[in-house]
Amino acid sequence: MDLSIMVLPLIGGVLIGIAAAIMMLTLGRIAGISGVVGGALDHPKGDMGWRVAFILGLIGGGIGIVAFNPALIYDGLGTSMPWVIVAGLLVGFGTRLGSGCTSGHGVCGISRFSKRSIIATITFIAFGALSTYLVHHVIDPKPQLTETTSAGEQSP
Repeated sequence: MDLSIMVLPLIGGVLIGIAAAIMMLTLGRIAGISGVVGGALDHPKGDMGWRVAFILGLIGGGIGIVAFNPALIYDGLGTSMPWVIVAGLLVGFGTRLGSGCTSGHGVCGISRFSKRSIIATITFIAFGALSTYLVHHVIDPKPQLTETTSAGEQSP
């Protein structure tokens, strides 16, 4: 296995962890995306500045990485737009049902040893895996792609 493919995700994970720790230490807030965005939509008095900065940072980070190296962004969804819309709606519903998202529960909650966050994250991962299996193997199966090795052999 080529370990170099793990470097960028590792760096990204470290940066997310550092950002979550800074936010907790400086603002006393959990870096949960759904809570930050939901709170910004509620227009709380005196609480908008950091929320807007956080959201703009997320958007700016995406734009920055595309400007830096567009090849780092996956350019194909591998599924149709209706499924992407359904998935987005289900994620939105799930964040309300689970009282938070993977960034709040998975990054911040688990690091605080929150039993509720650990259970929520296990649930997110289990249903994400189940959904992926159902969409790609039951509902909308596509033929498996094969790779050709350097020796000209095909591998699944």
